[in-house]
Amino acid sequence: MAEAKIKKEKTGGDKSSKKVSVKAPKTEVANKLRIRVRAYDHKILDASIKQIIDTAMRFDATILGPIPLPTEIRKYTVNRSAFVYKNAREQFEMRTHKRLIDILNPSPKVIESLSNMSLPSGVNIDVKMM
Repeated sequence: MAEAKIKKEKTGGDKSSKKVSVKAPKTEVANKLRIRVRAYDHKILDASIKQIIDTAMRFDATILGPIPLPTEIRKYTVNRSAFVYKNAREQFEMRTHKRLIDILNPSPKVIESLSNMSLPSGVNIDVKMM
């Protein structure tokens, strides 16, 4: 059953108007498997994404992505020498590349095959069921 809320708004005149807003009942959202993949090297990241997608497509899963997320850049500034040349500095940066994949309505076979998959070192995977 839908809920109705009545709001009263004052207008410039002496009459007040009523607004009725109807909220529809929430429907169940389909199960979704959200996979976030991170790596320092974008070539390894793209290869592992391709491997994940090929594994999911083998079991006829619906896939959204890969969606590239913004690259996280951490910069570090270090003095070149300890005492005399204090103004001489070096800068280093670490780039973390990220991708997002959504698998809609995953079957148990898809989940099992993704959990048994071996990926190269340096690739971090976060799997979340939504």
